[in-house]
Parts: sequence; structure tokens; C-alpha cells
Amino acid sequence: MRTYLHAFAMCQSMFCAIPCPWKIWDEDARDKMLLALPLVGLEIGLLWAGLAWAAQELGLPDLIRGILLAAWPYAATGSIHLDGFMDVTDAVGSCRSLERRREILKDSHVGSFAVIGLCLTVLAQFAFFSAGEGDWRILIFLPAVSRCGSALAVTGLKSMSTSQYAAQEKPRSRLAVLGAVLASVMAAGWLFCGKYVLVLAGCLGGYGLALRKGYRSLEGMNGDIAGYALTKGELWGACIYGLMAGGIL
Repeated sequence: MRTYLHAFAMCQSMFCAIPCPWKIWDEDARDKMLLALPLVGLEIGLLWAGLAWAAQELGLPDLIRGILLAAWPYAATGSIHLDGFMDVTDAVGSCRSLERRREILKDSHVGSFAVIGLCLTVLAQFAFFSAGEGDWRILIFLPAVSRCGSALAVTGLKSMSTSQYAAQEKPRSRLAVLGAVLASVMAAGWLFCGKYVLVLAGCLGGYGLALRKGYRSLEGMNGDIAGYALTKGELWGACIYGLMAGGIL
């Protein structure tokens, strides 16, 4: 049990900018960090939903509420997943050979495709969250769903040789555990938010499409692709949220 607690603290410190009072590194817990990723997502989601509730209670203008809700997932993670999104967008958008795409993926310079993708993503997320007041409770579950997708993808798919996950132990039994967690989060979203569970379904659909594109283009899985698909998945979730809040769905 202690190893799993260490894994959560390590996951919190690595993938979340919210301060973690427990600073620890346990090499034995390293391969279990992915199991804690949905819990970190739930923590981010609780604060995200709290921010949405506060914005509605205070009667903030739509544009101000929109920018607060759009910015939170990036601020809460220190933009670590957005960094992966930009790297993969550059690599995939280059349409070069596989070897060159992988070089671009690891290049620290920012290319035009990444800048364009970043601007469009941020503007779209802002627009969706400015569309109207929706059921803010669904935001509790949205980051947990996207991180379940990342944990499943990294565990189940072939890693690139250069990925930090390539040498880690990834028992297939963990796929069942993560699948059960995902099913539980989806069920909770439906139980508490009714039809707004479509936001979570949209997130999963967007995640799957982005994962397919990144994985096929780069012929392997790594943290950057996980961040790319997570960002796309949450954007799709925001899209459904905005359409429902605006009365279109």
C-alpha cells in the first residue's frame, strides 16, 4: 500500500502543478505511477468544477468565465501536456519521413505547426467555455477520463525505444484495472450529470482519434503523444460542453 501512496505523490509532483506537500521518489513505485494518473485528474477536475461553480455564483460575464475555465487545465498541469501536444503537432504536421518526424518530436525548437495548433486550440477552448452556463459538475470527471485514456494507451501500446516508458514494467492486468476505473468515472458522470455524460463520451472519442493519428504517424507511444491526445480529448469534451450549455445539444 505504501508503494502506491508513493506512486500517487510522484505522479502528483510530475504531472500536476498543484503543490504536493509530500516530496518523495521511490524507484519501486515508478512503474505504478500510471495507476495514479486518473486520481490526479480527479483532483484537477474538482478544482475546475469549483472554479466553474464560483464563476456562475458570482455572475461573471461569459467571456471572463470562458477564459478562466479555458486556462485552468493548462495552469493546473504547468502546461506539461500542452508541451507534448505542440511537439506532436509539429512532428505529424511536417509530413516528413518517420526518422525526421521523430527528430522533430525531440527538437526543443517550436515550429509553425505547433504555434498554429496552439492558437487554434486555446481559442476554441475559450469559445466553448464562453458559450453559456452548463452543468459544471461534469468538469469533475473530464480530466479523470482523459487521464484514464493516457494511462491505458501508455500501458497497452508499444512504446518508442526513446520513451521513458519503454523500460518500465507494464503488466497487462493493469489494463483491466484502468478499464474498471474508466467505467466507474463514466458511470459517476452519468449518475450525477445525466445527459452531460456526453461531454465525457466526446472526450473519449477525441482522445481516440488523436491517439490513432499520433501513434500511427510516429509508430510508437510516448509521453508526448499521451499529452497530445489528452489535450485533443479535453478540447472535444469542452466542445460538447459548450454546445450543450448553449442549447444546441
